[in-house]
Amino acid sequence: MARILNKKKIVIFTGAGISAESGIKTFRDTNGLWNEYSVEDVATPQAWRKNPELVLEFYNERRQDIRHARPNAAHDAIARLEKEYEVIVVTQNIDNLHERAGSSNVIHVHGEITKARSTLDESLVYDIGYNSISPGDTCESKSQLRPHIVWFGEGIFHFDTARASIKDAARILVVGTSLSVFPAAGLLKKASFHAEKVIVSLDIDKKPYGYKFIRANASKMVPWVVEKWLNGERAV
Repeated sequence: MARILNKKKIVIFTGAGISAESGIKTFRDTNGLWNEYSVEDVATPQAWRKNPELVLEFYNERRQDIRHARPNAAHDAIARLEKEYEVIVVTQNIDNLHERAGSSNVIHVHGEITKARSTLDESLVYDIGYNSISPGDTCESKSQLRPHIVWFGEGIFHFDTARASIKDAARILVVGTSLSVFPAAGLLKKASFHAEKVIVSLDIDKKPYGYKFIRANASKMVPWVVEKWLNGERAV
């Protein structure tokens, strides 16, 4: 039986490339963060057990980078879609630039830099804004606070919610991701065959079936796609 699509529903799936244009370093680019830090030292549960001070310092620095960054034209354009559509942003990014641009429904599958959580009880999550987390900062259960970030080897957040959102969306826009990080990238396979599906990125590892690929900067091409959709037109 054919899947019934919600014609007023758009899902935006974003990766590091959209925030790179706001000055936030990506992890995988030539000058990215993984050239400065080892994944094994700052982004795994093992790293946290071995050297929590280094891990906290790394994410405290990232938090300040994001504090001083500003949403760019792509973030702003995505927020404008809410004038006419139900818009759900599914992002792999840990920054808050979508929210600061005005998007009201953002699903962070890899966590949020402006939150901390208990090391022992992941249900204890706290908004900390741009404040640092220090050794000795604890939750109400006296457990050390850690960044509310998905590290390598941990399960992503809100997978079922994101998957359900994509299934009945009439339009899917993928922005600034190489589609190399799983299982998040696998969510795009859940889109309907009949949905309009567009990727705006400078590079992708492998284009999912049925998606139209536009090689371009997010800040230049996303506003163009958005205007097409706001005018009731297809983008491609």
